[in-house]
Amino acid sequence: MSIKTKDWTAQIDRMPGAASFRTFGTVTVGHPGITPTLEKTAIQDKSFDLRLELKLVKSNEIFLQVETDKFVEYKVMGDSNVTGVSIFYDGKLLHHIDKVFITH
Repeated sequence: MSIKTKDWTAQIDRMPGAASFRTFGTVTVGHPGITPTLEKTAIQDKSFDLRLELKLVKSNEIFLQVETDKFVEYKVMGDSNVTGVSIFYDGKLLHHIDKVFITH
């Protein structure tokens, strides 16, 4: 199955009281009953590249089969030193973000 994605962004927020890391993007799914999620993979390498797995959660309800763009986000609070994000789907690299924006 081919997955279409776009507009991936990674951001470290270093504002006092709001320190966090997040990455987000848009995933095109087959119908509105599919919800994309991002989860940290169990295996991480020793670099500061974060590995995330894209998962598609399907509803049991009935939906029209119409492609729909859905926002997906992964966020963790606290200090971060992430320098890149690798997003996998079904064990294969789907997208790599090598530019992480830092806000102060």
